[in-house]
Amino acid sequence: MRSAPRATVHLLTLAAWLAGCASTPPPAPVGPASLGAEETTVAAQGLTEVKLRYSGQLTSPGAAVLEKADYELVSDGQVVQKGSAPLGVTLAPHAPTPFSFQAEAAYVRTPEDLRALSQRGGTLLVALRGTLTVRVGDSVRTLPFAASRPVRVPRLPVVRLESLDGARYSEEQVDLLLRLGVENPNPFPLRLDGLTWAVSVGGRKLGEGAQGKYDTVDASATGVYPLEVAVTKETWGQDVRALIAKGTLPYEVAGELTGPLVHVPYSLSGDVKLNVSR
Repeated sequence: MRSAPRATVHLLTLAAWLAGCASTPPPAPVGPASLGAEETTVAAQGLTEVKLRYSGQLTSPGAAVLEKADYELVSDGQVVQKGSAPLGVTLAPHAPTPFSFQAEAAYVRTPEDLRALSQRGGTLLVALRGTLTVRVGDSVRTLPFAASRPVRVPRLPVVRLESLDGARYSEEQVDLLLRLGVENPNPFPLRLDGLTWAVSVGGRKLGEGAQGKYDTVDASATGVYPLEVAVTKETWGQDVRALIAKGTLPYEVAGELTGPLVHVPYSLSGDVKLNVSR
């Protein structure tokens, strides 16, 4: 039996190698990931700060990893915070994969800004925007994201006179019971540093003090603080009998409500009609 010429063997080997290469082509490059179901929600809101949660669904045509989100938190058109949130989410091919992260920032920085927003009222737009970093094998790709939502503008609290009673004990003694209300017009709790007060009757100061230190007023609620002062010869003066005999007393209560970036001076005045003697 005759063996094939060496040149023929080489040609057959080359043909087989070429056929093998043709049957196993190199993998096609993976296309870009797609982003959907974007949403920004309010995780928490306060008078001066807001916490936002961004969520979305990422679909990759091939196996990949969503590594991080580089973001900006925007309030009323101004960037108030920049940051990076590590994610480490594995993306299966063609499977919409949910992910989310949170960011928090002060969206009101000065008492003047808070006062201006409170006077403006209405809503303001907050947003999270930036880029997502996706790793596919050895390559890294970025994808832009953005989602916004309106929130109610933070509003300053209001000090009101809830009630005032004057009980006449004698011709020389009247006790005044005042109930000051701190109204929180916001859809979130309001922290106070304190409420100072000074009560005057007929132009003469009868007492002063502070209430509500480190208190919290619930959302859309009113905190009530009772004050009591006595109109007597010792507190008001020798002419107290003539003052009480009039049956009505001119009063004023004034002070300041304070909290984080909150400075609300108040002055409430009027006449109180005296009740019958107890």
